[in-house]
Amino acid sequence: MQNKPIVIVGAGIGGLSAACLLAARGEDVVIIERQAAPGGKMRHIPIDGALIDGGPTVFTMRYIFDAIFAEAGTSLEAELGLKPLSVLARHSWGHGAELDLFADLKQSADAIAQFAGPSEGKNFLSFQAESRRVFNALKKPFIESQRPNPLSLATSSGLGGMLELMRINPFETLWSAVSRHFKDPRLRQLYGRYATYCGSLPFEAVATLMLIAHVEQDGVWSVDGGMHAVARAFERVFLKLGGTIRYGVSASEIEIKQGRVSALITSDGERTECSDMIINADVNAVASGLFGSSVQRAVNAVPVKARSLSAITWAAHLKTHDFPLEHHNVFFSRDYKKEFDELASGYPSDPTVYICAQDRPDHAGGNERLLILVNSPANGDHAPQSHEKIELAMRLKLAQCGLSIEWHDTRVVTTPPSGFAGLFPATGGAIYGRASHGWLASFQRAAAKTKILGLYLAGGSAHPGPGVPMAAMSGRLAADALMAQRASTRKFHRGATIGGTSTR
Repeated sequence: MQNKPIVIVGAGIGGLSAACLLAARGEDVVIIERQAAPGGKMRHIPIDGALIDGGPTVFTMRYIFDAIFAEAGTSLEAELGLKPLSVLARHSWGHGAELDLFADLKQSADAIAQFAGPSEGKNFLSFQAESRRVFNALKKPFIESQRPNPLSLATSSGLGGMLELMRINPFETLWSAVSRHFKDPRLRQLYGRYATYCGSLPFEAVATLMLIAHVEQDGVWSVDGGMHAVARAFERVFLKLGGTIRYGVSASEIEIKQGRVSALITSDGERTECSDMIINADVNAVASGLFGSSVQRAVNAVPVKARSLSAITWAAHLKTHDFPLEHHNVFFSRDYKKEFDELASGYPSDPTVYICAQDRPDHAGGNERLLILVNSPANGDHAPQSHEKIELAMRLKLAQCGLSIEWHDTRVVTTPPSGFAGLFPATGGAIYGRASHGWLASFQRAAAKTKILGLYLAGGSAHPGPGVPMAAMSGRLAADALMAQRASTRKFHRGATIGGTSTR
């Protein structure tokens, strides 16, 4: 067994993170990826000679990446070009109602005070303080823990930790928590939107998601070359550590022998024996039998009603006018409750629109790279909808907020929920795994270690949750769980061989 490699299925950020850490620890690691490039959802879409990020657009929690790259023998600075954003995001409600949030806390408080009144500026500071407390209370016992449950979370930090956890109101909804702090309905919209970061509804999501406000205040960066460059950096480091990546090959079946994982059979008919395996795919791909019936029992399926939101996106290379875009921009609906009520069954008639203007804030004119996103139900596998009406609603929303775009159909690539369902099978287009609705939802995500010996999970649908840094953390948890399991049986580690292989 010790001469057999560790196989990782999927080169998303969770799989790449685990692969780098395991290779750095002297393990022989092979990644199998059905696409032609790494990154999973962190993909590039080529349009008109430009490469547009078609997935995640926000880089935060860099300390997670600093630690992984350091353990891999390099540094984030050596592998990626990062620029801190002074403007975290620009928000618009139309008719000149605009608000910027800044990396500088006082500057944001002053901007909110000018936008909504001095009392709301003070309320913002109290909200940020609570957000920081929530993050600090959950960082070690939840985010960095292998398989937290309500009891372990309450007892992991002793009496003081238990009291601190009670202070974060674990049974409250995000909307209720936001409404405690802010009176202005626009600010409630703005901070309630953090629920959508993990594909959830503000009115049902857990209040602990307010920690995202602290995460963003702690730093948001733009990445030279776009977010796909993050995946390429992981790929480059992994190959230098001696790892192997096989692109354009799908995993067809996972073999189990004597109760533990033993081999992977790929779409080209090759059988690769392995000592252990990490699946970096949506947990429903496992539970639905896409990797064979023998591993279906490894995880619990996510019911359709528990799916996170999907999205419809427009990756574009176009000219914009009139509205001064920042890197991250949000254009809000008039009626937030109605918007999310409509999302229960279809596209909203008046959507909130997010735009990542990937060449900002340094855009010099001409066409620019845009990713435009509107939330959608994850019904791409059973009730796909025509997207002409939502595209018209999206364009109308942007026009109402003063943004003019020179639309050219040949310079736009649309991905509806059915498209995401095709890219990520067994999800229905849900791009965040399980929705974070109700206080138990966070504990229902699959842990790294499964019910089958030697089989582990990584990715945004597993613990600790969706988003680039959380997916990277899931890879670390999977690598740590794997190494802990084999620590009592493996007596030595082979050194990494410099220079790996990548096949396409």
